[in-house]
Amino acid sequence: MIDYIKAKKRSKKTIGISFDEWNVWYHSNQQDKDILAKNEWPDAPHLLEDVYNFEDVLQVGGILNTFIRRSDRVRIACIAQLVNVIAPIMTENGGPAWRQTIYYPFYFASKYGRGSALQLITDAPTYDCEEADDVPYLDASAVLSDDSQTLTFFVVNRHPQNALDLDARLDGFANARVLEQVEMTHPDLQAVNTARQPETVAPVKVENGKIEDGRLRATLKPQSYSVIRLSV
Repeated sequence: MIDYIKAKKRSKKTIGISFDEWNVWYHSNQQDKDILAKNEWPDAPHLLEDVYNFEDVLQVGGILNTFIRRSDRVRIACIAQLVNVIAPIMTENGGPAWRQTIYYPFYFASKYGRGSALQLITDAPTYDCEEADDVPYLDASAVLSDDSQTLTFFVVNRHPQNALDLDARLDGFANARVLEQVEMTHPDLQAVNTARQPETVAPVKVENGKIEDGRLRATLKPQSYSVIRLSV
């Protein structure tokens, strides 16, 4: 639509998109209603403190992949809040702080998603849902670092039962080798991190990715989020 108006006005200006206050937000709805039902004007109530689960890792990973793929137009995208209120970090008053499940895809995208986003042409199995048909089970983005030394893939396998065999052509990256492969998966989509069990859902290093004949090959577990970093 922006490009249509640009052409219609014969403008030379390309307008970017700011995607403000994004995040998953629904877990705390009933909790907030219960808090306000007890006291109409509570003092510093614990409102909007969504507790994120492993399912949200896949959702946030997909959101971040979308921003990376469309970073030619989405010039800035701000996560809503950072601590306690719909946030990746939780704290207790006078007590501990811990990482929620969604902290990790946000961390990896922030640390390794700096540079040039690459256009990926993907071919993967698909499924139909209420919102759209032919949705790919594979959701991926890739970033070449500013110094052109590292290529990072961010990959979500949405399939609930089946692993996906990743087979990526690395044309133009003849000397690629795997630096690191990190994976997040959990048998329970509702699993959460708490102050007492802060590492229930956390990334682990795996080593099934390899370079063969100029291709990156790896196995992506069902319902998983993966970060694969290559030296190029």
